[in-house]
Amino acid sequence: MVSHVYDVTYGIVQNEVDTLVLIDDSIVRGTTLRDTIIYILSTLRPKKIIIVSSAPQIRYPDCYGIDMSKMKEFIAFRALVALLEEDNKTHLMQEVYERCLEQEKLPIEQMTNQVQFLYSQYTQEQISAKISQLVTPDNILPNVEVIYQTIEDLHIACPENHGDWYFSGNYPTYGGTRVVNRAFINYMNNNDERAY
Repeated sequence: MVSHVYDVTYGIVQNEVDTLVLIDDSIVRGTTLRDTIIYILSTLRPKKIIIVSSAPQIRYPDCYGIDMSKMKEFIAFRALVALLEEDNKTHLMQEVYERCLEQEKLPIEQMTNQVQFLYSQYTQEQISAKISQLVTPDNILPNVEVIYQTIEDLHIACPENHGDWYFSGNYPTYGGTRVVNRAFINYMNNNDERAY
């Protein structure tokens, strides 16, 4: 059904010459990009497709109103897991899982976000490059690149707003920290329940 919402005008792109740039407010799961938008744009035969996200990479669950509680749904997290697998670092996921389980035994005010350690293994650019691969449909010719705004630039653009926890993992409440650790435990246990 999504494909019926989007349409393109043929004849305005020089085949294998022009670069198309799209701006998205945020990229959470990446499924609409992969399954519809990039494929449709590839039929215009551009040399390259660049997707620019005005939001940074959504890496962590939100528990303050937006229902984003499952780690496996985030394209940034799936890119992280893919990089860890490629680099034979999946043992780090097990280590973080065990630390998350230990966190569950602590008083809530002593809990810390253990998942941040996994993201610290890679730069934003490395994760963006893997996201670009994951959202590129098979058998299309244009090169696809996904570019995200940085958290630092978001703070410059919105200096009075500090709600960046789903990008940074720095939750404003102890409950948020408990949610991210629990969401990772759920992921590792292949448990499809919400983390809150």
